[in-house]
Amino acid sequence: MAQALHTAKTSAVHRLFNDRSELRVIWRLLIFLSIVVALGYATNLIVRRLLPGADDTTLFLVGDLIDFLIFLFASWIMGRIEGRTIGQYGLPGRQMFRLHFWQGALLGFASITCLLSLMRAIGVFSFGSIALHGVDVLKWAILWALVFILVALREEFRARGYGLFTLSSITSFWPAAILCSAFFGYSHHGNSGEDWIGLFNAAAFGLLLCFLLRRTGDLWMAIGFHVAFDWGETYFYGVANSGQATPGHLLTSNSSGLAWLSGGTVGPEGSVLCTFLILVVWLICATWLRRRQPRYPDFSSSKNPRPALCD
Repeated sequence: MAQALHTAKTSAVHRLFNDRSELRVIWRLLIFLSIVVALGYATNLIVRRLLPGADDTTLFLVGDLIDFLIFLFASWIMGRIEGRTIGQYGLPGRQMFRLHFWQGALLGFASITCLLSLMRAIGVFSFGSIALHGVDVLKWAILWALVFILVALREEFRARGYGLFTLSSITSFWPAAILCSAFFGYSHHGNSGEDWIGLFNAAAFGLLLCFLLRRTGDLWMAIGFHVAFDWGETYFYGVANSGQATPGHLLTSNSSGLAWLSGGTVGPEGSVLCTFLILVVWLICATWLRRRQPRYPDFSSSKNPRPALCD
């Protein structure tokens, strides 16, 4: 009798969280968001009490780390409920900083280099001269690499992790990807110096990273791309990153001319040339990452989807 009751309870929980009906998916999302919001509110209070006099940079880094850990923990809880792993939500530990990451990093740095070279060719950008020397070159290079690894982990898993995976079971992948990318673009609206072209390009950038996720099966190539693009902007070339200008850059570059070409206060991401770059990179990746078999869960062809483990 006890075994029968246990089986009945297990079956009820399974139906509640794993049925494909939109209502049950919405419940799962609400539970996930409740965990994220509750933990975010609690940790914010704790951090401000423990670091009352911390500067904005420290609060930013600590906040990003905590935010990533919150999304990771909330995803782990939902994985325990749903019988899935963190790897199925896009972040398999076995692929950490392996081939996909370095392919993405190479693509990301090449992309920002090509964009700035094109801007230089039409006369709205100058690379300037070297600003750092000696040990400072290596110190700032490593510091910014660590910062952007953290930023990329947090932003990629927040915008293209559990939420995208779960929304895909209602709408299929691309409608969910468009929604998550729109959120990703909007999340940059508070950056100083940002404008509508920059926000649009951030959303388009997010959609490109969704495409990399779709073709590779995990977020590591997208994370590598994100890290290297930001690192190239902020450290190597010393340009504004989504409207944020920071110290510790290798080159003393500068832009001039029409803002819609140079990017203005936004930086290269505020230029229509960046929009063009995103389209070109998409076409290159579509050719390079030819789809031989589905790598990321496709819920459209199954009534009770159980994606293969990625971890």
